[in-house]
Amino acid sequence: MQTVKEIATDIVAREGGFVNDPDDPGGATNYGVTIHTMRRLGLDLTGDGRVEVDDVRRLTRAQATDIFIIHYFEKPRIAELPDRLQPSVFDMYVNAGSNAVRILQRLLRQMDFEIAVDGSLGPQSLAAVRAAMRTAPAHFVDAYGIARRNYYFRLADRRPASRKYARNRAGGKGGWIKRAEEFISKPYHLSTAAFRERVSEWG
Repeated sequence: MQTVKEIATDIVAREGGFVNDPDDPGGATNYGVTIHTMRRLGLDLTGDGRVEVDDVRRLTRAQATDIFIIHYFEKPRIAELPDRLQPSVFDMYVNAGSNAVRILQRLLRQMDFEIAVDGSLGPQSLAAVRAAMRTAPAHFVDAYGIARRNYYFRLADRRPASRKYARNRAGGKGGWIKRAEEFISKPYHLSTAAFRERVSEWG
């Protein structure tokens, strides 16, 4: 089983370096850490009293890793989830914030667990996850990964500017979909034909 440091290091590598894509609502990003997160944390790396794009550029891999472990793993209580589920939820929390937990909670509600969909991992949500994973943990991890993938598809359905993250220029799977499928067993990956069918209405 991977350590949290290993999972965080993988996330940093997956996120890549500095990007300032005007189509990305997160704004300027480095190693997956957005300018909004750096402002919230007060990370003025240039020492000029403001957190701007230059501060994002100066962020190091080590700093990004520490931010993820503290603010995206420990504080939201992902550390209290079953070990097998942690990598996928942690990765999604870095990518989508508390929506990672809402996806999990909606999945649990579909399984008839009476919990709130509030984006916070409290005692009821944690107990429901442990109960859901007791009999078939691998299937639950796959179900969460598929729910992640569906979340990305729905975002792209609603926001045409985001479709480039779900479908690449050649018409194949984009970064969002590949990222979700890293945490889904191979039999549940979409085939090329199934993927093209899913995105056919995008034009």
